[in-house]
Amino acid sequence: MRAQTSWKEQWSSQPRTIPELLRTAVLEEPTRRVFTFLDDAGREAAHCTVSQLDRKARAIAAELQGALAPGARALLLYPPGLDYIAAFCGCLYAGVVAVPAYPPNPRRLDRTLPRLAAILSDAEATAVLTLEAFCDLEQAAAKPLASLLELPWIATDAVLSSRAAQWRDPGIGPETVALLQYTSGSTAAPRGVIVTHGNLVHNLSGIHHAFDIARRVDVGALWLPPYHDMGLVGGVLTAIHSRVHSILMSPLTFLKCPLRWLEAIGRHRATVIGSPNFGYEMCVSKTTPEQRARLDLSSVTLAFAGAEPIRVETLDRFAEAFAPSGFRREAFYPCYGLAEATLMVSGGDRGAVPRSKTVERAALARGRIVDCPPLCPGGQTLVGCGRAIPGQEIRIVDPQTRRECPPGRVGEIWVRGPSVTQGYWRRPDDGAECYGSRLAGHPTGEYLRTGDLGFLDQTDLFVTGRLKDLIIVRGRNHYPEDIEFSVERSHADLCPGAGAAFTVDVAGEERLVVVQAVKSTLADPSAAHQAIRRVITERHQLRAHAVVLVTPSSIPKTTSGKIQRRACREAFLEDALNVVAEWREPVSPRR
Repeated sequence: MRAQTSWKEQWSSQPRTIPELLRTAVLEEPTRRVFTFLDDAGREAAHCTVSQLDRKARAIAAELQGALAPGARALLLYPPGLDYIAAFCGCLYAGVVAVPAYPPNPRRLDRTLPRLAAILSDAEATAVLTLEAFCDLEQAAAKPLASLLELPWIATDAVLSSRAAQWRDPGIGPETVALLQYTSGSTAAPRGVIVTHGNLVHNLSGIHHAFDIARRVDVGALWLPPYHDMGLVGGVLTAIHSRVHSILMSPLTFLKCPLRWLEAIGRHRATVIGSPNFGYEMCVSKTTPEQRARLDLSSVTLAFAGAEPIRVETLDRFAEAFAPSGFRREAFYPCYGLAEATLMVSGGDRGAVPRSKTVERAALARGRIVDCPPLCPGGQTLVGCGRAIPGQEIRIVDPQTRRECPPGRVGEIWVRGPSVTQGYWRRPDDGAECYGSRLAGHPTGEYLRTGDLGFLDQTDLFVTGRLKDLIIVRGRNHYPEDIEFSVERSHADLCPGAGAAFTVDVAGEERLVVVQAVKSTLADPSAAHQAIRRVITERHQLRAHAVVLVTPSSIPKTTSGKIQRRACREAFLEDALNVVAEWREPVSPRR
């Protein structure tokens, strides 16, 4: 591990807002390149230094200061790229609250417009920021949203850089709201998390310390969507805070061809990369041994994984597949976080092999942790997500009694610290469920209830699932992620990361339903049905009530790629799925 100052020294000595961070970097290293953006072919399409980013941000801020009051919300509708980053920083320089959002997709308006409409209404945005070339396109796509078209649209790429001289410091501080980070909506409607400059700077300091980042040495290579916390905080803002050069590409480029990302890692000698679990899976499934042999991933010393359940099988497959490319398994860095805590909550040690723990699946279903040997029948291997970042505190709590769980028990993950955000915008009732919770018998100390389940082992956090998505059948707990993972691997013609497991009421009893997307190569639906039912019975001791095979587009997902199980359940009950083949268990009438 590199020698470094303590996190307290870093935290107490650094700037307290994002504009201060960037302005300090300009004073010390004005010509240092901070971002390079790659096109669909992996070529360098644009780049900027810290001084160029600062100048563009101040110019945009001056434009906004002439049109919006401090604290106003501005909706950001941009394709991934440097213009989006400049506009985001421009909002912060102006004291305007940034509201990042995916631009409407003309080919998927049925899914993108409802979310955009919900964000627009909730945030009460007073302006839309975008690119000059995108104004007509986005306005046409958003035509059904009359309220959006009534707002002023500002094309930030048309703002002259000379306007930077007209910028005036709005006097923001750590308590000033920087952005509304809208949650992905995997279990509910999108809610705007209120993130202050103080939240951001503390979390960025924690990431810098936990990742053991070497300023001016490390190089990042990321494809993560910049509209969400993992891509925005973990990618864009970390590069500004930690003064590293970050190579960026559109997530669409990655999804079309993961090889482009892998090639960019080698070409730019990237040391820090990151992805959710499904991204690492795609890298394995969509590359050939011949392609991997031509790659060079030997420079990678930290490959963070988060945002969704981390599978030890995925880490093993990626490490094995890319060992000929120079990738080392100890580079993997599992971590845990959520938007309500700005981003990162816990992580391990850079360069250490990730911890894993095999436990009895039957005991886990009862909320107990019982160790068993690796690969034992009835065992389940979980990946550790390290310990709390400096300044944060993690507790495992019984969600019913609000008492701290004893060792060896699964409970809800509660978090406390300066990275915990201020609540949900205009939703005090929703915030009351999550924020400001106290442990029973402890009158002081307010915690964030994450809604995630897990346990602590030797200070390391292990995440087991979502409290709200938990499947309870005949008194036993089952995690839908585990069922979905087993299902997608049961037959070659099932799409990975495109299934949902949930329960429905059948004659007064909760019964399991699995909806799974299939590939176009599926020739025998009955064989797929049998494989799914068999793995559910053998691995999870459950009996399926229905197995529905659907087209990939039929699985509702959030903009960050998470399965929307509740929406899928509603579509199942309303017969609104694009069904390829369906099997249902006959229900005998009760006597």
